[in-house]
Amino acid sequence: MRWEEEILGGSHWSGVLRRGSQLRLIARGADANLAALFYNREQPLERYNMADTLKAQHTAHLTTGCVCYSDMGRILCSITADTCGWHDPLCGLTDDETIAAQYGATSFQVQRNARFVSGRQAMLVELGKYGLGERDLVANINFFSKLLVDENGAMSLATGHSRAGDYVDLRFEMDTLVLLHAGPHPLGTGSTYAPPGIGLQMSPAPAVAADDACRIRCPENTRGFINTERYCA
Repeated sequence: MRWEEEILGGSHWSGVLRRGSQLRLIARGADANLAALFYNREQPLERYNMADTLKAQHTAHLTTGCVCYSDMGRILCSITADTCGWHDPLCGLTDDETIAAQYGATSFQVQRNARFVSGRQAMLVELGKYGLGERDLVANINFFSKLLVDENGAMSLATGHSRAGDYVDLRFEMDTLVLLHAGPHPLGTGSTYAPPGIGLQMSPAPAVAADDACRIRCPENTRGFINTERYCA
């Protein structure tokens, strides 16, 4: 392991993960949620694309064997291990109005770093560190969260889906700017702002084998890996 770090509940983090590295995300409590965004470090106009990720892999959720596509048809990272089995790519971020209505109004002037931070605000703060802003916000992934859909199409959040110690391993296929926020899921129903923290562990990833589960999941993924390898050559 090269390094490790903790994201406290309600806090946010960003950093660059290089091609060939692996980041383990570890839930520090039950029903954790971790919002994530990914950008090409070399050219941030290339970023994670939710629609292409789901369409190419014929799925509506993410788990082991799935990859995260950019809007250029390249692969930013792959999910190589996952103890939850289901992660939400659909529901987006909380905003300030929703957080205030559900958990109560707070402000930096009064509560300082103990204020209740929305996913949108957290991501904008991290984007600003790299010269990016509101126009660069795209659909995110909510790791550790599972959606339920009833017969009328209404969505709700599954409770008890993740437990303390659950983890997801992300292998990075290109140099990637990673933004993370350990905050409530947009469909969370609690009234207390107390999201669990998330542990981060970075280590070198094993080389991608010809029969890698992410690479051979579908023909689209094989082409995505080839596109990425040519770009990084």
